[in-house]
Amino acid sequence: MQSDIEIAHQAVLQPIAAIAARLGVSEDELDLYGKYKAKLNDSLFRRLADKTDGKLILVTAINPTPAGEGKTTTTVGLGDALRRLGKQAVIALREPSLGPVFGMKGGAAGGGYAQVMPMEDINLHFTGDMHAITAANNLLCAILDNHLQQGNALGIDPRRILFKRVLDMNDRVLRQTVVGLGGKGNGIPREDGFVITVASEVMAILCLARNIADLKKRLGTILVAYSYAGEPVYCRQLGVAGAMAALLKDALNPNLVQTLEGTAAIIHGGPFANIAHGCNSVRATSLALKLGDYCVTEAGFGSDLGAEKFMDIKCRAAGLHPAAVVLVATIRALKYNGGVKRDALGNEDVGALRRGADNLRAHIANMRRFGVPVVVAINRFGTDTEAELSAVEGICREEHASFALSEVFTKGGEGGLDLAKKVIEAADTPSSFLPLYDLGLSLKEKIDTLAQKLYGAGEVQYTPAAEKALAEIAALGGNKLPICVAKTQYSLSDDASALGRPKGFTLHVRDARLSAGAGFVVIYTGNILQMPGLPKKPAAELIDIDENGTITGLF
Repeated sequence: MQSDIEIAHQAVLQPIAAIAARLGVSEDELDLYGKYKAKLNDSLFRRLADKTDGKLILVTAINPTPAGEGKTTTTVGLGDALRRLGKQAVIALREPSLGPVFGMKGGAAGGGYAQVMPMEDINLHFTGDMHAITAANNLLCAILDNHLQQGNALGIDPRRILFKRVLDMNDRVLRQTVVGLGGKGNGIPREDGFVITVASEVMAILCLARNIADLKKRLGTILVAYSYAGEPVYCRQLGVAGAMAALLKDALNPNLVQTLEGTAAIIHGGPFANIAHGCNSVRATSLALKLGDYCVTEAGFGSDLGAEKFMDIKCRAAGLHPAAVVLVATIRALKYNGGVKRDALGNEDVGALRRGADNLRAHIANMRRFGVPVVVAINRFGTDTEAELSAVEGICREEHASFALSEVFTKGGEGGLDLAKKVIEAADTPSSFLPLYDLGLSLKEKIDTLAQKLYGAGEVQYTPAAEKALAEIAALGGNKLPICVAKTQYSLSDDASALGRPKGFTLHVRDARLSAGAGFVVIYTGNILQMPGLPKKPAAELIDIDENGTITGLF
């Protein structure tokens, strides 16, 4: 089979205005970025404000292998399959970060014959949203350091600055830095550091903001630092929220593109789920619900991360009610969770699959806790055997879970027709969505709820730093906010090597941070980092461009 980029190069795309017209969107409601990309502007939001929503379908997954399990591919293929069944489906996805594109996983525009186009643009600079977020974030940092240099009227303690600079690239050497060296004219020396753009609070704010006014308010509420007197210092006190919002004016509008089969896809925002809240923007999802019978969206990594945050943070904040959950599972991920090494996942091993199936059982049970019907999508790979596929189907039956084989990677929408029918059936089933915890609980009670009910932990331990941070956050009123757990994606626990379905373990909370603008509290567990590093063989080494401008090696 051809590579993703070879398939993409052969695609014949429709003008984006034609894709928009099929949704009932006029050219006046588009801001064009060439022939095949556009932003959907505020006039469309205003016109559709009172329109009835379609049904919301969330695509999530079991705990993955390091290579990922095709969640975006499944989302795209499901959208195409729904259209083949005569449904108006609109896909809502996150924007790829350059970190994974040049790092380990490659792009995030789907794969095979279930891709969003133009894949090179989407995976690289797209419409500039990531750069706008980076610029807005770093403007606040520059204003903050200038404030220190110009007399520090707010009495900011340089040792207690919480807000860091960002870069949309995996670069481990920037995790801890020192700025202001070189003499008096270069600023006040202090320790600083970078996080990846997609883990920043500004990214979270963009994804949760409803409009410009909400965006400005949230930016102003960012907790930047503490003063020498121990008082909190917010972005609004530095007078820069308006300038940051001006930088984000265009980035706030969702991006419209298309799949290989011409299905509309709205791609906007890109927070990781292992270190951030893992969902595309509220504005993108809300628009997709207004424009389609079905909005098919995804949340990052396994359901213990992205899906939980989708339910407990995004749905709660935006008043969304998912009609069904699609849980992506692969034979190779089940074998990986059953103890098979990554280089041997192509070999048949039904025994390891059955051991690893405890992970699938856990995710099915976890998604049912939210009161939403679950459909298991068995994303087929070329190395899967009939015996292995039969075993997974048998496990789904044991769990009384609806399931379908998905072959959208090799067959596009046609390979997802059975899945689409099962999803329609599930979405028509009466359900009662409910977040996992009540906001009235204390922060520790919320952490305990996730740790014990969702992850399977026996207890939670807190470092002294975490205890202090939680007390400070509670004193600022953060107790009433939802939590966003930063945790490894490879395990239900905080230990990446604890595969399958670990039980009775200890969840280790090492720190916490108030993201007041985003409206949640970040809980750091294990050794998870906000600035990833590159692998020994970065994907960037495979990417090239020829004299005609044709890109190769992007996947």
